[in-house]
Amino acid sequence: MKAILVHEFGGPEVLKLEEVPTPRPGAGQILVRIHAAGVNPYETYMRSGTYAIKPPLPYTPGSDGAGVVDAVGEGVDNFKPGDSVYLSIPIGAYAEYALATVAQVHPLPAKVTFSQGAGLWVPYGTAYHALYQCARARAGEAVLIHGASGGVGTAAVQMARALGLKVLATASSDKGLDLVKREGAHHAFNHAKTGYLGEILNATNGQGVDLILEMLANVNLGQDLKLLAQRGRVVIIGSRGDATITPRDIMSRRASILGFTLWGVSEAEQKEIHAGLLAGLENGALRPIVGKEIPLAEAGRAHKEILEPGAFGKIVLVS
Repeated sequence: MKAILVHEFGGPEVLKLEEVPTPRPGAGQILVRIHAAGVNPYETYMRSGTYAIKPPLPYTPGSDGAGVVDAVGEGVDNFKPGDSVYLSIPIGAYAEYALATVAQVHPLPAKVTFSQGAGLWVPYGTAYHALYQCARARAGEAVLIHGASGGVGTAAVQMARALGLKVLATASSDKGLDLVKREGAHHAFNHAKTGYLGEILNATNGQGVDLILEMLANVNLGQDLKLLAQRGRVVIIGSRGDATITPRDIMSRRASILGFTLWGVSEAEQKEIHAGLLAGLENGALRPIVGKEIPLAEAGRAHKEILEPGAFGKIVLVS
């Protein structure tokens, strides 16, 4: 089979498409023929060697994959060859086949494409964990999704709207703004233009927002705190460096800054996340947006484009 291998940490050029043996499932394992693999920003940090988690070299990147069960190992009775599934694995999805445990394999509803399924675990799992489990968002609250046109952002817009929140969202292009409004945002703001912070406050009648989901904390966190209502919360989902804040902005509002990594969720939280995602997919509340499909062999290109401004939906690798 073909797979992307990283033999040394570095730039996108270290992503090499190679021929490797097709694995066989052992006891409790499932072999999945991958039709699409999601590309996430954290995978670029891991590839460069700057991420907190450094897998042993060589390794195949990718946590998000979707495809068809090819074979099952001894003791697996809840999946069978031919089943459509999506994966939540630590690494290994940038390949034609991937091994997973039973707990890492989840049914993919017939109405969901493989490319959509490849945008589920990290983006939608992150959005679910941030909104429901971390911030404990409640219907009627106002949420600002800062950087809403990418994979996590669109997932959060859909979830927040379904939950009954007032959804404010930002993007940096007209295309992105149209996307977030189409997916359920009540208000959309261009964060590439000066004055947008005042527009957000005006949309809340000067009261501020109850919750902010922040995708780029090193750039926005200091200003986020000034947008919060009393007892507001900021959930840090992404950051690429240090941030400067004014602590009094937190103190005067009795606000909270919350952070997490998806890899730290408990087994019980994971079960809740996947149950929630399945329900949302089945009833149509969750609709993964695929922005680009890129051949597996061009994984390096995908790693460059995932970090470019103007995010629009999910980038997936197809094979």
